Formats: sequence, structure tokens, C-alpha cells
Amino acid sequence: MTHPTIASFEFHLVAYRRLWRASVLSSFLLPVLFLVSMGVGVGGYIDARTSGLGASYVDYIAPGVLATTALQVAVSESAWPVYDKFEWTRQFHAMVASPLRIIDILRGQMLYILTRVSVSCAGFLVVMALFGTLHSARFMAALPVAGLIGLATSAPSLAFAATVTNDGMFAVLFRFAVVPMSLFGGVFFPVDSLPLVPRLLAYVSPLWHGVELCRAATLGTPTTWGVPVHLAVLAAWGAAGYLLARRAFTKKLAD
Repeated sequence: MTHPTIASFEFHLVAYRRLWRASVLSSFLLPVLFLVSMGVGVGGYIDARTSGLGASYVDYIAPGVLATTALQVAVSESAWPVYDKFEWTRQFHAMVASPLRIIDILRGQMLYILTRVSVSCAGFLVVMALFGTLHSARFMAALPVAGLIGLATSAPSLAFAATVTNDGMFAVLFRFAVVPMSLFGGVFFPVDSLPLVPRLLAYVSPLWHGVELCRAATLGTPTTWGVPVHLAVLAAWGAAGYLLARRAFTKKLAD
């Protein structure tokens, strides 16, 4: 007999089989084009002036773009698609009327998001290999790190999606959370070069910790605070977000 969480997960997979082509551009091709333009294009000027990053610029930002891809796929899949199932199509309400429990609905959604993140980032790792940006035998460790980034950022985003009453709030989420994290999370330049307050905010954000771990995996360099600390911060974000999401889903669907 299929476990209820797996049944919930399979529901999303069946729907994705009809929609996967539309997601290729946003979750795979755009990061590749970004890597070409920033890493190769802009990177050529930076490398010519000795960046002091300890690696070529494309090698430096590639793992950061990988981590950002995990972040953006996770938050995107936790925003409008989830709001749609709450407010527009009300699919979650229909699922509650079945033998599925609310916790199964949440876990199935999270498992689907983890799958989306993993597939997108696995494809991007292949591109990184083609660009010659993998310089460590531990490069495959970047894939589970990307999954952890996805969980750390999707869980609180799911809680947010279950509480908002206007889908316009997701533009606020991207403008004031996703975009600042992507720009100042250590993807394009070291966080140490930032002023104190932005640097502290970067240290709190899950993306910086994910970037540090991805960079360590693909370049073989040590992380700033050590691997256990970075993993612990990501796990804390995921655990806290999961508790918030479980509470928000229960409140939304139990009414």
C-alpha cells in the first residue's frame, strides 16, 4: 500500500509531467546563460586585473550560481503554485477530503520541491563540468547541499504561502528576500568586503552558508566557519521553516 506522503508526492509528479517543458528555461537555461555572461564575459575582465579570489572568476561564481539556482527553484515552487492550490484551484482542500492528512500534503509538497531542486542542480553540475569548473573529487557533495538549500528556503516560503491572502505578496518576498540574498550572499564577491550590517545579514541568510558549502565541494577549498556550522545553520532554517509550515497548513486547511 502506498504511503500517504508518497501518494501526495506522486500527485505533483503527475501534474509536472505535463508542465516540465515550461520550467526548463527558468530553472536551467537562465542560470547557464547567466554563468556564460557573468562568469566568462565579466570574468574575463576581472581575471585580467587579478581578482585575488584564489580561482578564476567563472570557477568562483559557478558554485554560487548553483546555490542560487537551488534557492530560486525552491522559493518559486513554494510560492504561486502553492497559493494556487490553496486559493484558486483549492486542490489542497480536495486532498484533505481524501484519506490524506495535512502533514502528508505538506511533506508531499516538500518532497516534490526537493526533487525539482535536485534535478535542476544536477543538470547545472553537468554544465559546470563542461565549463571545467569542477576542481575537487568531492564535487558531487554539492548536490545534497543544493537539496538542503532547497529545504531551508522552501519550508519558510511554504509557511508564507499558507498565510498570505494576496499573491502580490510573493513579489515582496522576491524583492526583499530572494534578490538581496542572491546579490549579497557571497555569490559574486566575498561577503567580507561588505559593510558590517549587510555582512551580518548575509551570515544569517541560508544562501551564504549554501554558497560556502557548494564552493568547498567544487573547488576543494575550506569553508569560512567549517562544514558542520554551515550544515547546522541550513538544518536550523529547514527545521524552523517546517514547524512554521506545518502550523500554517494546519490552520489553513483545518478551518
